[in-house]
Amino acid sequence: MKPLSAALIFGLPIVVLCAFIAMALIDARRHMGPGTPSFIQRNGWPVSIYLIAAVGIWMFVLIVFPQLYMVDYSFHPKLPPAARGGERDVYTLGNYRYFLFGSSTSSDSWNTTHLTAFWTTIVTSALITLLNFAICYPLAYFLAQVAKPGAVRLIMLLLIIPYWVNELLRAFAFGILFGTGGLLNKLLLAAGILSVPIDFIGRDIALYAGLTYAYLLLMMFPLYNAIEALDRNQVEAARDLGAPWWLIHLNVVMPFAKPGIASGCTLVFMLSAGALAAPLVLGGPKTLWFTPIVYDRFYQAFNWNQGSAYAIILMLACVAFVLLVMRLFKVSFTEIAR
Repeated sequence: MKPLSAALIFGLPIVVLCAFIAMALIDARRHMGPGTPSFIQRNGWPVSIYLIAAVGIWMFVLIVFPQLYMVDYSFHPKLPPAARGGERDVYTLGNYRYFLFGSSTSSDSWNTTHLTAFWTTIVTSALITLLNFAICYPLAYFLAQVAKPGAVRLIMLLLIIPYWVNELLRAFAFGILFGTGGLLNKLLLAAGILSVPIDFIGRDIALYAGLTYAYLLLMMFPLYNAIEALDRNQVEAARDLGAPWWLIHLNVVMPFAKPGIASGCTLVFMLSAGALAAPLVLGGPKTLWFTPIVYDRFYQAFNWNQGSAYAIILMLACVAFVLLVMRLFKVSFTEIAR
């Protein structure tokens, strides 16, 4: 049974990966015209071989093989080094059972703490993604269709400069800004809006604000690139026909920008769900976020097998979100990757 189990554990991710690659290749060929030159014809043999080798090393050596090793690790029990590979080192679902029931053997009660943290992370990340879209879409449209080139360069520079600072330092800065004695509370108290400070960190407002800000540009740039390619005459034609502004955006701009919207949403969601620095720095004493739990499995409980299982569960949730976004927006891999 052990070779069969190993073949299933290693084979299924490889099959899924091959299926994704096949879907991407089929979709790429579908978008290529009859006279479109092939990849090798466009780049030549030396450049093509280099690009294929570089992408292959990046994908398989740095991503696929470590993930496969983590998948294998997640199906093994925690054992001392001397016992690994012995009789007790068998394939088991105990680590995944622990995520659901808080025990590797019993299923009498649900693991409410970890399950609540997981679903809180997924739902909150989706809401942060929507908030990012609501913030970035008007600005991206203004920069792509309304603003003059000089203003675009200036605004882009102002957006990019704060991100020269390390993410961890930005998280600490948000902690100072939203602290009980921080700048925001001092301004609200001085203005007479508050009589007592608000615990922004304890209520997770600082965490949500920090996550929203941290990945703002990852929503901004895909939206800007997509909307910039829109022909302004289409917007003008809709306006001349009497369409209100909201209908123009709903029926003209957004359908055209669907690839950028899908790309930005997937990037913001996955990075928000996998964020570690912001929840550790900006999270309150009662904050439930899933990535610190995964971190604790590895470096507090020293249970790498259980931590691997938790990481795989989070990864599968992110993959499911990507597929859902592709389904909702009816976009392909090629359109998202543009």
